[in-house]
Amino acid sequence: MFRFSNPEYFYLLIIIPILALLYYVTTIFVKRRANRFAEKELFIGLIPNFSNHRFLAKFVILLLAFLLMVVMLARPQYGMITESEEKRGIEVVFALDVSNSMLADDVQPNRLERAKLLISTLVDRMNNDKVAFNVFAGEAYPLLPITNDYLSAKQFLNTVSVNMVTLQGTNLAAALDLSNQCFSENQKVGKAIILITDGENHEEGAEEAAKKIGEEGRKLFILGIGTKEGKTIPTPTGPLQDSEGNPVISGLNEEMCVKLAESGGGRYIHVDNTNNAQTLLTGELDKLAKSSETSSHEAYNEQFQAFAFLALLLLMAELLVMETKNPLYKRFRLFKK
Repeated sequence: MFRFSNPEYFYLLIIIPILALLYYVTTIFVKRRANRFAEKELFIGLIPNFSNHRFLAKFVILLLAFLLMVVMLARPQYGMITESEEKRGIEVVFALDVSNSMLADDVQPNRLERAKLLISTLVDRMNNDKVAFNVFAGEAYPLLPITNDYLSAKQFLNTVSVNMVTLQGTNLAAALDLSNQCFSENQKVGKAIILITDGENHEEGAEEAAKKIGEEGRKLFILGIGTKEGKTIPTPTGPLQDSEGNPVISGLNEEMCVKLAESGGGRYIHVDNTNNAQTLLTGELDKLAKSSETSSHEAYNEQFQAFAFLALLLLMAELLVMETKNPLYKRFRLFKK
């Protein structure tokens, strides 16, 4: 089946009759101007070997070359071919804490936005890897299943806020269990869970969940975000207060983060206002085994190459055709004098 992938480029062909009309009008105008100053025989004597047919031939050749280039842009296609593509990558599941304490601004602009920026940068640097997103507070929820659609991943990431989970708190065990279920069944690919939190765990079972991840051969990276000194948690009515009316200070529970990373046989990385965490994490992910996947799909067979070759030949021919006859080729009479 013959088809054009981009037939909209054929609208450019309207330029051909316009150019032809301009050439005709210009030729008539020049001839009339010339006849006002001298006879035709005088011009022929002043310009030996001159021929109007050469100008016309060069112009027609250019129009034909333009026509072929338009056809080339329209991408003519005939038949189907099978294309194979080999991809090598890993699987990464991001689990992001969206509890109210992530609004503390001991890192800029705040913990949550800093974490989202870190994830976005990591996704931008991925190539053939697969990602999944989960969010958690008092409960854990899947946000995006495992995929290599990075555009959708970033769109989902932009929607993350502390309002996504109604039950507040920090249930690290639920987040780890959910993340461990998000991978594909491919056993040859390296798999990593990146959990970003301030470490204020309010539930039991986090260490057991981390240990299970390590036993299954998956890497667990705990990214602790914030400072140990901590900051108040902003709300629309002012800093969050406890039952006695005192401002709540949320600090990074680094000991909990380190303990979880050790239980899972992974690594703890502190996230601050620098790019150190991103650099360290990228280095760790590069160490994971990358699985090779070959995907095949059918595609239309492109035929533009032939039109491009013919257009190139015509442009070369236009350069070789001169306005006057070359003395070296006087015996060849392709055009009239």
